[in-house]
Amino acid sequence: MFVLTEDAKTIMFQSDTAYLESVERNLAASGLAWAKKNVKNKTKENFSKTINLNISDMNIRNANLSIAIGSAEKDKIEVELSSSCSRGRRTFRHHDKYKISTSP
Repeated sequence: MFVLTEDAKTIMFQSDTAYLESVERNLAASGLAWAKKNVKNKTKENFSKTINLNISDMNIRNANLSIAIGSAEKDKIEVELSSSCSRGRRTFRHHDKYKISTSP
């Protein structure tokens, strides 16, 4: 019984890790897709401001996604993406900067 219990715990840990990694990738991809679509509007009010995106339709518990649109250089805009997702006592966080092309 002890061996089966430990194996079950290991499998659950690995399953949770795979889930959190996939959620983290989905949040990052969704954030970048949103930024690519909305950066083309080039609304000055969104620059240098953190925007918390509503991800309730993604049906992910204990997760959040925020984007800060930064400085513009020629035909590229810098976007800072931050996300986090939790399951049980574990939390995965993603924070990175991307350059998005504004040319068609």
